[in-house]
Amino acid sequence: MSPLFPALAAGSTRPALQFGDQALSHAELATVAGALAARIAGAPRVAVWATPTLGTAVGVVAALLAGVPVVPVNPKTGERELTHIVTDSSPALVLAERGVELPPILAGLARLDTDVDHVTDATDVPGEADPAAPLPAEPSPEAPALIVYTSGTTGPPKGVVLPRRAVAATLDALEDAWQWTETDVLVHALPLFHVHGLILGILGPLRRGGSVRHLGRFGTDGVARELSSGATMLFGVPTMYHRIAEALAGDPALAKALNGARLLVSGSAALPVHDHERIAAATGRRVIERYGMTETLMNTSVRADGEPRAGTVGVPLAGVELRLVDETGAAIAAYDGETVGEIQVRGPNLFTEYLNRPDATEAAFDDGWFRTGDMAIRDPDGYVRIVGRKATDLIKSGGYKIGAGEIENVLLEHPGVREAAVTGEPDEDLGERIVAWIVPAQADAPPSAEELAAHVGAQLASHKRPRTVRYLAALPRNDMGKIMKRALRG
Repeated sequence: MSPLFPALAAGSTRPALQFGDQALSHAELATVAGALAARIAGAPRVAVWATPTLGTAVGVVAALLAGVPVVPVNPKTGERELTHIVTDSSPALVLAERGVELPPILAGLARLDTDVDHVTDATDVPGEADPAAPLPAEPSPEAPALIVYTSGTTGPPKGVVLPRRAVAATLDALEDAWQWTETDVLVHALPLFHVHGLILGILGPLRRGGSVRHLGRFGTDGVARELSSGATMLFGVPTMYHRIAEALAGDPALAKALNGARLLVSGSAALPVHDHERIAAATGRRVIERYGMTETLMNTSVRADGEPRAGTVGVPLAGVELRLVDETGAAIAAYDGETVGEIQVRGPNLFTEYLNRPDATEAAFDDGWFRTGDMAIRDPDGYVRIVGRKATDLIKSGGYKIGAGEIENVLLEHPGVREAAVTGEPDEDLGERIVAWIVPAQADAPPSAEELAAHVGAQLASHKRPRTVRYLAALPRNDMGKIMKRALRG
């Protein structure tokens, strides 16, 4: 297998990583990460305390160069969940920025500091490293690269074992879909303990031989600054793009910066159509969406040379097979923009297993196809429209199968609605009734339930109108901005 990071192996002098005033070229990263790799080689696994810093990126790259599986750890993880992750993955040591205080469950492990100024100082553990040594040989494509823990919405988080093959396949498929080259400069402010921020946002530019500028903390001023000074791509989650949309009316510099970007990409959750349209109207540029999961990495995307259609996640990436199935597991042949089915995928982008969970691994597949649990429809031209999660977003009301996502998009078009979520709850007559959870634009003057039902009924079929409306000051969200619908209860 060719190197996961060809530019590091070649000693490219192009910029690679920038976090604030700290920066490394590919050649410099090869030196510092190579030195750290020599010190951890042979370890069964390492945990990385994934702060949004240069040291985190160096630590992850070092482990990948050494062929040691990486367990990224969210610094905000609670004690019970963190204990489960550490106990389940059994890392031999932890990589962290110098001076960072670790919780007790990690403090008992051997520790290596990842600060760029200190990675060649081998005083923490025995053994000296030669910073000029050649990089290690590339491991097998099936060797584990990362073990990323899921959110654990239905039990303790599961460790998703991602092989090097899956990382390379996804990043190369995105090279094709996004026309991603070594001249691209990515800017983002995403956390570094999950697929979007770490694999796409850090490892993606490194594999392409390009560069990434991490903002540390999201802010529209930082986005405008970097896109105005050479950055060509922006990755974000819907919450970030919503804040951008809110700021555009009073910030012409931000609008100009976004207009100059080559690619604006949103992921990790659906970007409301309303925010799509506001950004397009103010900047002349369309945000594109892609669709993936921890277990599958990326499955689909709107292509850079395709139609940036709001409300869709594009078409399957190169090498990815995608099908929709009905409740019996039978494949749905229709490309009619109406028939809802569960997405199943297979291809080189898939994970190997859930760590220590052969039962869960077996249950996740249907004759080689991974059951995503996501519900979608397909347009006649193959574009995929996700309507929600099978467990929380598919509402069966009055004999109809209804996707929560399309109702949410219509609700967000109402001027009196700032945020919206739609769920189903038991109903003796309908089976399930549609419930709208609304954060009003003006807390003291929320739109009435009747007004919102009429608004939805005018845009969609009448059976998709919310039967109940509940008002909140804010919707519960996780670190990635995803709405936690399981926390919404009547």
